Amino acid sequence: MRLFLLLLTSTLFAQVPSQDSRNTNIPNTDTHFTMPVYKTRAEWEARAAKLRKQILFAAGLEPMPARSPLTPQIFGRIENKDYSIEKVLLQTLPGYYLGGNLYRPVGRSGKLPGVLTPHGHWTYGRLEHQTLCSVPARAISLARQGYVVFSYDMVGYNDTVQTPHAFGNPREQLWGFGPLGLQLWNSMRSIDFLQSLPDVDPEKIAMTGESGGGTQTFLATAVDNRIRYSVPVNMISAIMQGGSPCENAPGLRLGTSNLEIGAMMAPRPMLMIAATGDWTRNTPKEEYPALRSIYELYDRTADLEMVQIDAPHNYNQQSREAMYRFFGKRVLGARDDRSFVERNIKPEPLQNMLALHGRALPENALKYEQLLDQWITAASRQSEETTDPRVVRERLSLALASEWPAKVLSERSGDRIVLSRQGKGDRVPGVWLEASKQAALVVDPDGAEAARQIPEVQDMIRRRDSVLTIDAFQTGSAIAARDRSVKHFLAFNQTDDACRAQDILTALAFLKQSGYANIHLLGVGKAALWTLFAAAVSETPVRLETNLKGLTGSDSDFLDGFFVPGIQRAGGVRVARSLLR
Repeated sequence: MRLFLLLLTSTLFAQVPSQDSRNTNIPNTDTHFTMPVYKTRAEWEARAAKLRKQILFAAGLEPMPARSPLTPQIFGRIENKDYSIEKVLLQTLPGYYLGGNLYRPVGRSGKLPGVLTPHGHWTYGRLEHQTLCSVPARAISLARQGYVVFSYDMVGYNDTVQTPHAFGNPREQLWGFGPLGLQLWNSMRSIDFLQSLPDVDPEKIAMTGESGGGTQTFLATAVDNRIRYSVPVNMISAIMQGGSPCENAPGLRLGTSNLEIGAMMAPRPMLMIAATGDWTRNTPKEEYPALRSIYELYDRTADLEMVQIDAPHNYNQQSREAMYRFFGKRVLGARDDRSFVERNIKPEPLQNMLALHGRALPENALKYEQLLDQWITAASRQSEETTDPRVVRERLSLALASEWPAKVLSERSGDRIVLSRQGKGDRVPGVWLEASKQAALVVDPDGAEAARQIPEVQDMIRRRDSVLTIDAFQTGSAIAARDRSVKHFLAFNQTDDACRAQDILTALAFLKQSGYANIHLLGVGKAALWTLFAAAVSETPVRLETNLKGLTGSDSDFLDGFFVPGIQRAGGVRVARSLLR
């Protein structure tokens, strides 16, 4: 047994990395990702539930905003022989308006399936009409086939003009306010709108979009099960995760990629449309098998289909007709593909399609700063109304992207120690002075050696307390080059401050697994905030000693001393303090 333990210890020591992977492995939108292997449906569903919360929090939608009245305005009807088009304005948040067009069949009765169709980053948005992509052609064709179709704007396009398309400065990121969240919320409210229409079957909602609209499609299907059928086009890729801020909120893809997010549609029917001339060129041999592995867990592989079009990035007629056939078979129950060949359409003049052409926004429409203020006020109110410590602790953990390590590996040389979470590749150097069964963890912004020299620590050493000091991420001997210039760094990587909070949790977990309880945690200077939030989400009791005098929990406190996107949305200092009472 002793030999076994020695071998086991040696194996664990060998796994402590020589470099911190957080500095050497910087995932970004152009990283080549692979799909993790899930052996059971239960394992996958646990992962999917966790990812759903991660997506919603990154979008600023955890908790969900209140579903205020949509006050839909439907007007400017254009009627053709077999379809009609109307202009639409929806109030998806108080004072915030989403524009779109509603396409309906003419001469049909009863409850019809509804289709959401977001658009990609085309010049004319939802009104783009050219060979590579025609949003009106797909909407008209779907209406002719018997669907009620809502074609709506990306933020900052066409009629949806109260924000630019790309926005989200550091302060706004603290509150989870950005284009991805607004677009995802608009999609969810668009489902509310379709389901409210008397001619729509609320149990038959489908969604399809291309490029950035493809991202909107698989994000919406990941978090909203009301979408029963989907066709994301040219966007579920292992080699490109999305190039726009509207596809890359901070924290969205920490430890994941579009492969897993796209797979969250399972086991609902989905058609993946790919192109040979863009980043979905490998779909038949890579992305499709990856998603199929999840459908296999449900024994529903027949509900995932794939087609690849020999074309550049597109939603061209060939791609659209593949979508018509899929929806026709799955939604309408049709057996004859010949009825799903696209006929010629007559595009309407742009001014006849725009809801705000010659028309002002409603009087209560908010300007950008007012919309942000409203978002912050609503988020603060929701935080104050949430009192369940399990819920608020989970939200803080989502903001920090923190975890309580199941196993902490360690490597010692004299009083030097290096800690690492098993399988994570991180590296936390420190000084470990082991003595009595009373332990303290001390964190100084200048690192372990600086912490060792402060008077409080010297007193602990003289009292023969066990003392652990660490070089939290990018402090002391842990300072190393980290490339923060990669595309959409924050969507894929924790901030330095979030990594520091994680290192403190790792050190606390090490002390707990070493047999220490009721650990004394001391944060010095700027490390005060690091230790506050680590203590708030810790799974072992700690006695926190830190100087938070003058800390009000303002945005500037976080911008200057603890930058973590979403931390204010999660409740900030007030919530962290409440968890330590």
